[in-house]
Amino acid sequence: MFENLQDRLGSILNGLTGRGALSEADVSAALREVRRALLEADVALDVVRSFTDRVREKAVGAEILKSIKPGQMVVKIVHDELIEMLGGEGVGIDLHAAAPVVVMMVGLQGSGKTTTSAKIAHRLSTREKKKVLMASLDTRRPAAQEQLRQLGAQANIDTLPIISGQSPTDIAARAVQAAKLGGHDVVILDTAGRTHIDEPLMVEMADIKKRSNPHEILLVADSLTGQDAVNLARSFDERVGITGLVLTRMDGDGRGGAALSMRAVTGKPIKLIGVGEKMSELEEFHPRRIADRILGMGDIVSLVERAAENIDAEKAAAMAAKMAKGKFDLDDLADQLRQMQKMGGMGGIMGMMPGMAGMKDKMAAAGLDDKLFGRQIAIIQSMTRAERANPDLLKHSRKKRIAAGSGTDAAAINKLLKMHRQMADMMKMMGGKGKGGMMKQMMGGLAGKMGLGGLGGMGGMPDLSNIDPKQLEALQKQAEAAGLGKPGGGMPGLGGGLPGGLPGLGGAKLPGLGGGFPGLPGLPKKK
Repeated sequence: MFENLQDRLGSILNGLTGRGALSEADVSAALREVRRALLEADVALDVVRSFTDRVREKAVGAEILKSIKPGQMVVKIVHDELIEMLGGEGVGIDLHAAAPVVVMMVGLQGSGKTTTSAKIAHRLSTREKKKVLMASLDTRRPAAQEQLRQLGAQANIDTLPIISGQSPTDIAARAVQAAKLGGHDVVILDTAGRTHIDEPLMVEMADIKKRSNPHEILLVADSLTGQDAVNLARSFDERVGITGLVLTRMDGDGRGGAALSMRAVTGKPIKLIGVGEKMSELEEFHPRRIADRILGMGDIVSLVERAAENIDAEKAAAMAAKMAKGKFDLDDLADQLRQMQKMGGMGGIMGMMPGMAGMKDKMAAAGLDDKLFGRQIAIIQSMTRAERANPDLLKHSRKKRIAAGSGTDAAAINKLLKMHRQMADMMKMMGGKGKGGMMKQMMGGLAGKMGLGGLGGMGGMPDLSNIDPKQLEALQKQAEAAGLGKPGGGMPGLGGGLPGGLPGLGGAKLPGLGGGFPGLPGLPKKK
């Protein structure tokens, strides 16, 4: 969503950080570029104007600390103002009211209200253990009520039985009554949409609000609609009164201006963002994390949270035990590749790692896209159980059979086997004896440099799966203080910045990527 803006702002701010001193003219020239980048990203003009004015005021009058370069100070000011524009602190759905808490979903047709209603219900029932009832108030669109019923069955969420001929206000009243009788904690009312804002729609919304007395009124807006979404939010807020926003299709290739403008224009918090089609692909909106992503600082906290949701704890424990013995077969490699796919693939993971966002294009140019994972898994699945456990069995005739079964060729199989050998060798080193193995020593040293020696886990590193998000936020701040979270910042003990830590791109090498990330075949090396 923010890739174009991220690239533009990254190049502008990198030009500032490299200089020893900044004049007022340098800051003004950079802010002109920032202003242009934000306008091209479809951010509202008045929002851009107030943003650049605040940055200029702070940057020109800022006291530069001796230990900080002026350019880095400007980056910090831009970062802080981005967070302020996006709303400061993240705000979740407010359920602090007498049960059943009524949540009313409003928005235009096609913005994703029905799917988002089901996603929110799924999130509340799985994460917060709430008993949720969904009700469709859309009596005009054919099969709208049936769509919600099917989504409810799919996510195992209760839906209000359909009675033909009832008006939307009557359905709302019946839903609240049914929730009281059924002992539900939350009622989600999925209202009707229109192709555009019209008077009958607004009158209907006001009547439903009066009849059901909702605690939350969430406007669902498509983030790809740009400035229209801002006008839509303003209209709904004036006529119905909204308490928060949900932005859908944040995984799209739009310019992201709506997300940056809506909070500033309406004053209402963005509470949730839809990042995919699946029921689980709905995330809380955290202004600091989004600002970090826009400025290429990564989002380690969200990455760890995503990992905690997608990684099977039992499988991870079994893998750790195998690693400790130095064992790593092709089944283990396939599991690793599947886990990376679940976490959003290579692009999704890279975008959340500090300083790594710019690597995505270089990796794509080298043929390292997410389709590669699918091909590698297909190769492994075309092998017999004995071959997966013992790759040394794979001679020419077997490779020929596997290539035919997976739709690949012998060269792709050889690359996969070479990658597996490198990873297996690395596992032996990491699980080796003497001072608890290389991995433990390396992680312990890294933890010490980050000032985290007192935390439990592997060699002083904390066990991230058991840390709550607030502790993770604190951990990320400590990492930033150690130089990990800044654009171009380095991983302590890995020979400079992570961006230079991949083979063919200079810096420290890790086994696996032709000397790079484990789990991927080699990038082309420098000539």
